[in-house]
Amino acid sequence: MRRKSLSIAWFAGLSLIAFALSVSFAVGKKKEPAPGGVESQKRAVHALSRLTFGARPGDVDRVTTMGVDQWIDLQLHPDRIDDSALDARLEVLPTLRMSPREMVENFPPQRVIKAVADGKESIPSDSLKRAVYEAQLERYYQQQERKQEAANSDAAANSAGKPAMSDDEMTRRAEEHFFADINAEKLLDMPADQRFKAVLKLSPQDQFALASSLKGNKRDQFFAGLAPQQREICLALNNPQQVVSEELMQGKLLHAIYGERQLQEVMTDFWFNHFNVFIGKGADRYMLTSYERAVIRPRALGKFEDLLVATAQSPAMLFYLDNWLSIGPNSDVALGVPKRPVYPRRYPMRLPPPRPQRPKPNRGGLNENYGRELLELHTLGVNGGYTQHDVTEVARVFTGWTLKDPKDGGEFTFDERKHEPGTKVVLGHRIKPNGEKEGREVLHMLARNPATAKFICGKLAVRFVSDNPPPELVDRMAQTFLKKDGDIREVLKTMLRSPEFWSPDAYRAKIKTPLEFVVSAVRASDADVSDAMPLVRQLQNMGMPLYGAQPPTGYSSKSDAWVNSSALLGRMNFAIALTGRKLKGVQVATAQELNANAPPPDAEQALAILEGRLLESDVSKQTHETILARLQDPNVGQRKPDDPQRPPDVGLIAGLLLGSPEFQRR
Repeated sequence: MRRKSLSIAWFAGLSLIAFALSVSFAVGKKKEPAPGGVESQKRAVHALSRLTFGARPGDVDRVTTMGVDQWIDLQLHPDRIDDSALDARLEVLPTLRMSPREMVENFPPQRVIKAVADGKESIPSDSLKRAVYEAQLERYYQQQERKQEAANSDAAANSAGKPAMSDDEMTRRAEEHFFADINAEKLLDMPADQRFKAVLKLSPQDQFALASSLKGNKRDQFFAGLAPQQREICLALNNPQQVVSEELMQGKLLHAIYGERQLQEVMTDFWFNHFNVFIGKGADRYMLTSYERAVIRPRALGKFEDLLVATAQSPAMLFYLDNWLSIGPNSDVALGVPKRPVYPRRYPMRLPPPRPQRPKPNRGGLNENYGRELLELHTLGVNGGYTQHDVTEVARVFTGWTLKDPKDGGEFTFDERKHEPGTKVVLGHRIKPNGEKEGREVLHMLARNPATAKFICGKLAVRFVSDNPPPELVDRMAQTFLKKDGDIREVLKTMLRSPEFWSPDAYRAKIKTPLEFVVSAVRASDADVSDAMPLVRQLQNMGMPLYGAQPPTGYSSKSDAWVNSSALLGRMNFAIALTGRKLKGVQVATAQELNANAPPPDAEQALAILEGRLLESDVSKQTHETILARLQDPNVGQRKPDDPQRPPDVGLIAGLLLGSPEFQRR
């Protein structure tokens, strides 16, 4: 068995070097036309590879039968598509339907727990919420105690030359882990409902210790059978913020894997990268769910200006690019001008009106982050003809676009007192003093700028057509953009009706990003995903953590960002783990289901069947022969000499095909 594992690993590593070279070579080389061009079935394959996250078994036949043009028209109008099956899967992720404020209340960050500990806020009366708060309070108190003990131990160690942690502290920690393990073992023997009730009866200290001890297989066993809310509460006992992040990431993958509105989901991913927000920046952890759900997804195929305004006013964007902190240098707040007092209509007799206290000048200043990214990344592009003066003027325009209660979820508001007074000049246009409407005027002007049209259409063409799209196509798309007031659906129609999109040179010419690869592999293998977190972790290993792009540029859709030997080796390892059923919570079809028949008698027949099923038989002779040669090795995938009836390893064959250069392309 060990020899087989080593042989498979050796083959995967060796093959990936060849595969990496093959993929890299294919990126820059003009491709031969696909056999028979891209008509009929090939046309369906191409449409599915570009406009979805990958074909599922039977999709090509369904699209061919329906007609590619009719299927595309349906995808361009997602409101006509029933997505109730996806909705049912998302029911197990309650935070996806919560507002940021509700998330903060249900899954309190450290700031809220500290406020409760200081007596500034109270614990909710709801028993489930209360359990989470009490466990986090216990954690907070332990942290404070350990800080104090560490400070005392460090002082004692420095004076006596002894270890910083005392014997008593080490004993106490060992006892906590010991009793937590005992509790976990007892609870695992209980039915799910009794197990959850028993957890709620534990003391806050024991709840926190138990939640901290649940890792790996023990964690999976503990959560087995629990209802979504019960599982959520148990996770929150250890780390409430992690619940919000993990459910957001699982939701993105479930949308991509099971959503019928595939083009809308592809465009949602496209726009999220275009208007990127990093999940690791403080309060954005709680704001991203509503940002994607309420700002991006509903507008993914609508008017660009609507999307631009919605992102500009989004609490997530305002917080990420710090515009909520931006204050006009000559605004009332910056100069310390007091608020106008509001007096009652009648004063008590002989009492003069109260004198307002003069506030101190605010030391915050003008922040240009959003102004710069709005011009460079969101609209005109780096070569869009703007200057540093324009960046500063745009920043002045958007002073006062800020947040109310950002730590409690945030809400857009316009604060006139923070707004820079006076006329601004942006791209040669005079913006007269008009408060919040100045920002809308600038957004309207940028959304209709020819440079914006060309920049946005160029990015769309890179995503859907080629890393170096034909300038003529981009120009036609830009003309539609300007003529149709930035209607993204119409722009996509222009692209999808173009000969460039359907050119044989475009067929399987793009390299999938890690997200596209993982999701397409799951869809192609018809896997059932009951827990998407193993897939989330695989994406982290591949260098594309969900919502984890720190710079405002987001993740690139160009091939050269993802083609290297290390990255492709990671993909091969994932593919083999997926089809070998090594990812908990992700179950691919059985060998019989993969083959749609009983396992064939030899590896060559199995390979041929799976090539048709996973890649519509679009497999090069080199890939076919390389995989087949390795399967002939009796220690890898073919029958052993002493066991002639042993069927080929279908899971391994499927994994090698999913890791092949052909599957890497879309």
